[in-house]
Amino acid sequence: MKHLIRKDFLKEGYVFATRAAEIARAAGGHTRPARLASNENPYPPSPKAVKAAADVLPPHANRYPDETNKEFIDALKKRHGDYRFVASVGMDGIIDTVIRTLIADGDQVAVATPTYSYYGLAVQAQGGTTVSVPRKADFSVDPEAFCRDAAGGTKLAFLCTPNNPTGGTTETPETIAAICENYEGILFLDCAYIEFDGTDYRPLMKRYRNLIIGRTMSKAYSLAGLRVGYAFVPEWYEPIYQRAATPPFTLNMVSQAAATAALRDTVHVKKIVSVVQEWRQRFIDECPYPVVPGGANFVMVDVAPP
Repeated sequence: MKHLIRKDFLKEGYVFATRAAEIARAAGGHTRPARLASNENPYPPSPKAVKAAADVLPPHANRYPDETNKEFIDALKKRHGDYRFVASVGMDGIIDTVIRTLIADGDQVAVATPTYSYYGLAVQAQGGTTVSVPRKADFSVDPEAFCRDAAGGTKLAFLCTPNNPTGGTTETPETIAAICENYEGILFLDCAYIEFDGTDYRPLMKRYRNLIIGRTMSKAYSLAGLRVGYAFVPEWYEPIYQRAATPPFTLNMVSQAAATAALRDTVHVKKIVSVVQEWRQRFIDECPYPVVPGGANFVMVDVAPP
């Protein structure tokens, strides 16, 4: 019956990181394996987030969650200011829904490469194709070249900053502004690691109608297991996104409660970010191999023979 399946799904899908238990077994029963492939935060989430998640279960587990994610959205506005937000099951849920609103069979999407592989898989699942826009030798993006290569009909472009997996290369707000001004499609700026860098792209949302900034609670906030993503979106686009979103992409009540509490515990996340930044710099300084520095919670190391 495989002839009934779309050919896109007969190919290899997303490659997940090896589980810690599997790493331990492969290493002969090692008791403390280091799982680095997914850039997870090794520190636990805020105790307030854990308590909020536990407290919401007994009285509400029999009810469907709030499909508007109102409590979490209100916390986002209090944390970031008067912006328009949407939330979903991880940033991947945001990415899927954004692609659904824009891409039909045969449509093209520009992707600054090398980068996170999920963009291409999500575009392919929607029937679209990707146009690779190569980064420079230092893995940064030339805005003029980006707009030139993305021109010619692409409706959407993905740019990750700090970039994964090239050591967290971070683009300047000026570079992003130049792209927004000269690109006719919508730019999706993936900022999954931005808390570890501090570059602030938020003011650009007030200037450009073709910019979406995606963020996640998986990294700095240590909530990868609860799958919480959100995005800053233009006012005109918010109702369109909401119409395209489906119930499976609604945050469950445990995730929403934990993420809301985590956002409010600014002391906890600042402490984690500070520790990561300190050890990131120490690793860069002491690593015997060439290192591509960056703004994420990881760096890229060149271990090729000299």
